Amino acid sequence: MAVTLRDVAERAGVSRSAVSRSYTGGASVAKATRRRIEKAAKELGYSPNVLASSLTTGRTKLIGLVSNNFHNPIFLQVFDQFTKGLQERGLRPLLVNLTDEVDPENSVRMLRAYSVDAVIVASSTLPQSFAQGFRDAGVPVVHSFGRQVENPTVNVLGINNIQAGQLAAQTLVARGYQHIGFMGGPERATSTQDRYKGFIDEMALHPQVRVTSSFAEKYSFDAGRLEMLRLLDGSPAEAYFCGDDVLSIGALSAIQSRDLDVPDDIGLLGLNDMEMAGWENINLTTIHNPIEDIVAASVDVVAAMLTDDKPTLESRVFACHVVERGTLRPLV
Repeated sequence: MAVTLRDVAERAGVSRSAVSRSYTGGASVAKATRRRIEKAAKELGYSPNVLASSLTTGRTKLIGLVSNNFHNPIFLQVFDQFTKGLQERGLRPLLVNLTDEVDPENSVRMLRAYSVDAVIVASSTLPQSFAQGFRDAGVPVVHSFGRQVENPTVNVLGINNIQAGQLAAQTLVARGYQHIGFMGGPERATSTQDRYKGFIDEMALHPQVRVTSSFAEKYSFDAGRLEMLRLLDGSPAEAYFCGDDVLSIGALSAIQSRDLDVPDDIGLLGLNDMEMAGWENINLTTIHNPIEDIVAASVDVVAAMLTDDKPTLESRVFACHVVERGTLRPLV
């Protein structure tokens, strides 16, 4: 027989309304009473009826978690951290894979059908207008890893990709390379556009250095490998900023397949500092993207939006830095 709210109340020695309030976000329950209720619920194996609770509170505790970059291994790490962070707040993620979709209409319609309380758009490649589509529909939204703009219309948390591109150029110039390449992700991606702009603007300050640019079709291992193989058939640069770790790892595979050495023959610099970048057989020098901090802050903002009738619009920039490993020559 299923354990009921009444069973928990009797075991804890409290009223049924006290048990109900303890499972209602924002309801006032004394700490000692809440502890007794939680202890009784655990002993009895009680789980609250989420549907019944949503009818009472008007909240489902469902948070839409939307991305278009599932083929990039970094997003396995991102979604794991989001899932843990949301669950710690008593919230439940509903994952949505956009594939190549850039129009928010279908996603808005689907997530509204599930009565989500809020949406997190976890993408560095989608424009702000995508997240804006949820806000226009009355759904609270946070754009994690989104593009930084002067006058944001939605909550945006992430790094400044223009500054990241500048840092990449400075890092390669400081090592004395005379021919430097930018190998970015798809040109339509906002992250690629901003990293490219920062990179090219910084390289303009060093006219003595030759600069070439190319773009992979996707942020993926295969796309990075294919693009580097194409570059190796021509006159490759001495070092590349690949714009993303997964592209860098694909490029590394291509270079090694031609019996060339990294960094002796060609240097590589990534971005993100994904777990794989630190593996001994990869040892990628990269720009650290503080993903864990961005995820935690995003969850905080979502939780605040659910309790604040008039939440403050926020655009928060997180600093990044170079992680020295083994795919670039030493500083000059």
